[in-house]
Amino acid sequence: MKKRLKMGLGFKIGSNRSRLVFVILLAFFILMNFWMLNRIQDSGHHVVVKGLLFKSKLFKSTTSHSSQVNLPEELRKIAKGKKPHKTAYKRLLYKAAHALAENQYKSTEPKDLWMEPYHAVASTWQPCADQRVWKPSEGNNGYIMVTANGGINQQRVAVCNIVAVARLLNATLVIPNFMFSSVWRDTSQFGDIYQDDYFIDYLKPDIRIVKELPKELQSLDLEAIGSMVTDVDIAKEAKPSFYLKFILPLLMKNRVVHFVGFGNRLASDPIPYHLQRLRCRCNFHALQFTPKIQATAALLIQRMRQNATHSGVLDENLVGPFAKPKGKVKKDLRYLALHLRFEIDMVAHSLCEFGGGEEEKKELQAYREIHFPGLLELNNTSKIPSSERLKAEGLCPLMPEETVLMLAGLGFKRDTRIFLAGSHIYGGKSRLNALTTLFPNMFTKEDLLSSSEIQPFLNYSSQLAALDFITSIASDVFAMTDSGSQLSSLVSGYRVYYGGGKMPTIRPNKRRLADIFMKNNTIEWKVFETRIRKAVRQNKRVFSRPVGRSVYRYPRCNECMCN
Repeated sequence: MKKRLKMGLGFKIGSNRSRLVFVILLAFFILMNFWMLNRIQDSGHHVVVKGLLFKSKLFKSTTSHSSQVNLPEELRKIAKGKKPHKTAYKRLLYKAAHALAENQYKSTEPKDLWMEPYHAVASTWQPCADQRVWKPSEGNNGYIMVTANGGINQQRVAVCNIVAVARLLNATLVIPNFMFSSVWRDTSQFGDIYQDDYFIDYLKPDIRIVKELPKELQSLDLEAIGSMVTDVDIAKEAKPSFYLKFILPLLMKNRVVHFVGFGNRLASDPIPYHLQRLRCRCNFHALQFTPKIQATAALLIQRMRQNATHSGVLDENLVGPFAKPKGKVKKDLRYLALHLRFEIDMVAHSLCEFGGGEEEKKELQAYREIHFPGLLELNNTSKIPSSERLKAEGLCPLMPEETVLMLAGLGFKRDTRIFLAGSHIYGGKSRLNALTTLFPNMFTKEDLLSSSEIQPFLNYSSQLAALDFITSIASDVFAMTDSGSQLSSLVSGYRVYYGGGKMPTIRPNKRRLADIFMKNNTIEWKVFETRIRKAVRQNKRVFSRPVGRSVYRYPRCNECMCN
């Protein structure tokens, strides 16, 4: 009996020891696996070092074993910065970091990541807005002037709309002027951004364009004689019948009409077929940027492609003689352009909250009092939906944290080269910590250009925006975060028109994304990836321009393209 008891006791002790050894080995394995994963996450890829030292090494390998980054540790530091915002989606960001580390050295990416998933259908649409079937307009009913407001994107739309109005009224167009804005503070005029002689010559078969009014008309007091027409006088999306009924008699009487503002003052539909084609011809063919802008944009494109020997699909259309010879861009030289629409005006106007607490609320409220007083009045007289409801409806701008999760969920690798377009992000550099930590090869035009190269553009926001515009269009993939953005709309439209179905654009449906992000605390990464990819793919379907939508954004229509 004693012998059996000893044997049993020995067996239990041995069993316990075995279990203990197994637990120790398992713990050691997990720790080693975690350590190895952290080593892999940044092996061979350094964080972007901005400044001249970085610029001098721009085209060299990004391998750097001396500056490795422990991603999970970096994610813990994301919340530290000047702004008091809380880091949103910490759990998902942590999972994204590990997914990026695991995928870094895989040779394959999702098959439609860098290509148009519906290429066969998209490629059947080809540009043909340059085809004309009418005789030139004599422009003998008088002269039309325009002083367009807004930034470069709003001004571009206004220019092409006024070209169509000039043809409609058989009027001579004076080269457009651009309004000085206290917001943009840019003195640039048409000839500082676009080639005015090319513009005049290209549209000569359509309308007559001159650089200034005849001397006998320059002394007219246009406001006194009632020829100054502001946006208050014209409804948004005014139909051609309005111009024929009210503007043409005024033009015939005074010989000059001056439109001031002219923001979205011509309807998308109904517009006569060839007049609609003229709008497309203006936007996609007649507006060529100045050599100064083309040359600098060409530098940006080349540096994003690490000085590749060949140009991309659209380079020649964008930068003309400064483009490299045509050829296929190698896979490791491709880049993604991202328009992160998260400036303070967008953030304040949305009435959403972004994790900044009371300080954020006070700051945005103060901005609204100055720039959006009408919004404050609406807020005082009406019940505005909560921030949570606005986000669920897809009415809040994507935060940088949501944007980086979207890119990681789509399958972009950590070393993807990203060009960040746009102006100052609300919250400053600290708000970009998640984005730059997970995707360190992210550059702005300020990173890519030397101080002497960017100096001629520094006080001209429209010319700086032109550089973003060109570099975004030329990218191998363009990602927008707000489909209502004018820049994103014009960029995506240009890529559709000239891209031949080979220039994919990521247009997130913010309502669908909001539903996914709401499950931040429970959703597993593989499920998150699947849902993100499905939501984005659904927005890549090829369709003709819906009635009433802009031809500048949706050029797939018989007036602009041939199918």
